[in-house]
Amino acid sequence: MSQTYDPYHGWAGYPSEPPPPPRRSHKRGLIVTGAVALAAGAAAGGLIGSSHGLAASTMTAASRTPLSASQIAQRVDPALVDIVTTLGNQGGKAAGTGIVLTSNGEVLTNNHVIRGATSIKVTDVGNGRTYTAKVVGYDASRDVAVIQLQNASGLTTANLGDSSSVQTGDAVTALGNAGGKGGTPSVASGTVTALNQSITASDEGSGVNSEQLTGLIETNADIQPGDSGGALVNSYGQVIGMNTAASTGTQFQSQSGQSATQAYAIPIDAAESIASQIGDGQGSSTVHIGATAFLGIATSGSNSGSGSGDSGGFGFGGFGDQGGSDTASGVTISGAVSGSPAASAGLTAGDTITSVGGHSVSSTADIQDVLVKYHPGDKVSVSWVDQAGQSHSATVTLASGPAA
Repeated sequence: MSQTYDPYHGWAGYPSEPPPPPRRSHKRGLIVTGAVALAAGAAAGGLIGSSHGLAASTMTAASRTPLSASQIAQRVDPALVDIVTTLGNQGGKAAGTGIVLTSNGEVLTNNHVIRGATSIKVTDVGNGRTYTAKVVGYDASRDVAVIQLQNASGLTTANLGDSSSVQTGDAVTALGNAGGKGGTPSVASGTVTALNQSITASDEGSGVNSEQLTGLIETNADIQPGDSGGALVNSYGQVIGMNTAASTGTQFQSQSGQSATQAYAIPIDAAESIASQIGDGQGSSTVHIGATAFLGIATSGSNSGSGSGDSGGFGFGGFGDQGGSDTASGVTISGAVSGSPAASAGLTAGDTITSVGGHSVSSTADIQDVLVKYHPGDKVSVSWVDQAGQSHSATVTLASGPAA
């Protein structure tokens, strides 16, 4: 397993019995080779969740002394939510977990939990209420997203710990909605087995939407599909990571001699930093704020992180893996969604897109990198070569599409 420096934090010792952890202010703010992103769902593959929240603006309590797994769950459960998405272009449903950051309903989750969503419903298990949610923003490259529950107030927020103090061997508990069953979150206990891990993650079951993730916490806690976006918690009841991916084909022998599955979490310091940037509306080359711009092309490029087997991916649109390829001279598409900006411009299956927004493209990832900066209603130039070898260009107005 390759090691990669975490750009957000180093790693320091963790005290065996800390003083009462300070309350942190919360600004508004996927397979290892042989592993998959913790997503699963009906029809379209990929997501599953957990839930919670309560009345009154309270934060889950941390402890001065180590807690049992059941005690940790009792404290942290109220700050988790079940996320259920509708994948419009695929007619499917999917689900995932989220962590409540603010009492008015800002929720941290994985980008792959909301990718391709045309609508999002979130159930707060603590108060039993279901809310409609909107995407505030996301960083697909680091698999972090923030959603906002509509008309929510008084939710219990998560007590976020300091992931830079995590050490190999620390006891952890993973909480989430394993299997997408809803209700009381599942509980999986384990230890931290490695730090600063780099993996290649892709959607559970389908193996598409491959992405590279770095700086991860590795654990042997038995995290399952559906735990994506859930909480990895230390012995004192503080969230120190967000459950993101687990191995399905690679196992190792634990010190006890038992076979264990490798699972991975994004350190909470890194996730919260991105969430704060999103909440502050600070877009970047990787962070997208607001609704996703929709071009409406279908591709099957394996490095796109979208467009192949999902319905979003920075507005690629998509109706499954129907051909299409990345070449040195451009991106050959497998089709254009009916009524989409791409279709209106005259793009059809077999055409090769050579540039978007004035930038030459040779992969679906290149298109993704360009479109992340755009929003619905923005105009963008597209150049392509048809199957007869004729060159074309058009300026299209991007529509509103599924989350990336």
